Amino acid sequence: MLFKLVLGQALIKEMTFARIKSGNRGEGLAVSCLRKEGYKIIERNYRTKLGEIDIIADYKGCICFVEVRAKKNTAFGFPEETILKKKQLSVSKAALMYIKKFKLENKSCRFDVVAINNIDSAKPDIKLIKNAFDLSDRYSY
Repeated sequence: MLFKLVLGQALIKEMTFARIKSGNRGEGLAVSCLRKEGYKIIERNYRTKLGEIDIIADYKGCICFVEVRAKKNTAFGFPEETILKKKQLSVSKAALMYIKKFKLENKSCRFDVVAINNIDSAKPDIKLIKNAFDLSDRYSY
């Protein structure tokens, strides 16, 4: 039993490291994509007690809160389909905290998504989805 437990812990650590590595690569690809599109990166991995925003960028005066999703393949759907309502609410709350903290109430803002498929391949498929979802009606500033 002890052997299985130790082996299981090693496997979990290996999966976690692989996931972190894949996530870091995805965010790096997303930043490159956004810069090519004319976005100015303001912040990465903005964390609050209410949620996290992968990338915050300025695009022609509009503050964009960007969620990055990457997958190895589309066997179980596309990366952008994994951003469920719960995640949208979490990002919305974090965005509102950012807006209030930096007094950006009069700036236009939106939520974008960078979806990356075939993340482990030499040439991953990167898709930028502008205005991917709206601020939840449950929240306002």
